Amino acid sequence: MNDSVIIGRNPVREALARGDGRIEKVLLQKGAHGSQIDAVRRAAKVAGIPVQVVPEVRINKLAPKATHQGVVAMASPVAYLELEDMLKQIAPSLDSVREQKPVLLALDGIEDPHNYGAILRSAVASGVAGVIVPDRGQAPLSSTAIKASAGTALRIPIARITNMADTLFSLKERGYWIIGLDGGPAEGQQERSTVWKYDWDRPIAAVVGSEGKGMRPRVRSQCDVLVSIPMAGDAESLNASVAAGIVLFEAAKTRTAS
Repeated sequence: MNDSVIIGRNPVREALARGDGRIEKVLLQKGAHGSQIDAVRRAAKVAGIPVQVVPEVRINKLAPKATHQGVVAMASPVAYLELEDMLKQIAPSLDSVREQKPVLLALDGIEDPHNYGAILRSAVASGVAGVIVPDRGQAPLSSTAIKASAGTALRIPIARITNMADTLFSLKERGYWIIGLDGGPAEGQQERSTVWKYDWDRPIAAVVGSEGKGMRPRVRSQCDVLVSIPMAGDAESLNASVAAGIVLFEAAKTRTAS
């Protein structure tokens, strides 16, 4: 599957106006200007879609032999959901959240599409109900990510949001416990545990930070519990997709045990 590229000023502006959740970002050629370029910028701002100014060679590579007018947009092969719609589909009320005990996965800026795809594969296999990703600083749901997921990325609901910390706060109000995968010390009233000792038998939103920096401070501060993965060998950390898989399957044990 090839990444979807929308080419030209009017097609990109119309795609932004549709707001179907597929646009990942807009690329504008450096030096391009005029009323139509301004209109594209405004439409992207209204839609909450990031805009990048790039050299002409980048635009030409994405749209070879096409009249791109200095504008292209990268679109996901599938549409992202609105968070509210996804949560209603999973468990529409506080009582249903408490009864069903869903597992959500929040990714705080996974930058490698291979990791993104591998994490989504583990999410599907472990029974995660839905995935939440930020609209900036996150790898696109590209053909690379879908291939790394072995196609499973197309089988799980994914919602894209603007502010992860605020989203996690709202999930608490819906009855979810926010569990951050983090090896650092807890702060304030945060609980500390390991993946083996924590009681996963509850509604959960598991948070996995970026490959290099982990969770951002505001995101980390919203976690009710910080969990770590004990390691017997001489290794400082695990790959983000491996760590996410361990956490998700540990959470799944209480739901699949018979």
